[in-house]
Amino acid sequence: MKDLSETHLGVIYALGAYLMWGFAPIYFKYLEFIPVYEILAHRVIWSAVVTAIILSFLGGWPKVLEVSQSPKKLVFLCVTTLLISTNWVVFIWAINNGRMLDASLGYFINPLINVVLGLIFLNESLSRIKWIAVALALIGVLIQVLQLGELPWVSLVLPFSFAFYALIRKKIKIEALTGLFIETLLVIPVALYYLIYVAQTDTANLLTNRWSLNAWLMFAGIVTAMPLIFFGQAALRLKLSTLGFFQYMAPSLLFMFAVVFYGEELSLVKTVTFLFIWSGIFLFAFENKIKSWL
Repeated sequence: MKDLSETHLGVIYALGAYLMWGFAPIYFKYLEFIPVYEILAHRVIWSAVVTAIILSFLGGWPKVLEVSQSPKKLVFLCVTTLLISTNWVVFIWAINNGRMLDASLGYFINPLINVVLGLIFLNESLSRIKWIAVALALIGVLIQVLQLGELPWVSLVLPFSFAFYALIRKKIKIEALTGLFIETLLVIPVALYYLIYVAQTDTANLLTNRWSLNAWLMFAGIVTAMPLIFFGQAALRLKLSTLGFFQYMAPSLLFMFAVVFYGEELSLVKTVTFLFIWSGIFLFAFENKIKSWL
């Protein structure tokens, strides 16, 4: 019963994380007049502030101290910091440069990588129907590769960076909030240096900005921290392969925003690619029902 409850809680956390990620592009699109690295710097700084406040409220500082005294865990967190920072900057760039569909495709590919990493590193297994689902998604990706001659770099960097981030965070088993705070803390010096000494835009100085713009920039902390905290909690309770397929929620919303609201062109090749991937999602999501039919 306890394991079942933990699984249900993991599902709730996963749904919350991917819904928040699904609507995040609206926020970043609103800030497209601000340079990518400047937005990234604010994501880092205000995520650290948000997580510090939550840690203080929950009494989580002893856990932060405990992790900080483990050189092995700090090394792993340095790696996850690099991975998640790369993911953030590529995602922001894609949203603000009319590449939402490429970002959507990348996150549709992500579960394929999760499945492979789960099989290799975590000894997880897949049923026959899940293997068919993965194969359909892979065919969709191969169609895209064959048509273009190469996989778009946005669609490659996003899934690989996040899949390895998820794997390492699952392996080191650090509480989501603690891990995120240390990750942002590790990169805060770079973010502050960029805003103070490198950025030359009118928006880089918070003291001269409108209060409303500063509020939007600070909100980056909530937009960034909350879904990652939810994701970290889900990762501790669910198989990596199962967790990965929840991520189809976020790119589906991203796909809708790109085509319906932001006018990105959906070519025939991309349409076929998405159809194969969505077929795989259907098989994965309704595996038990399909087994009963068979």
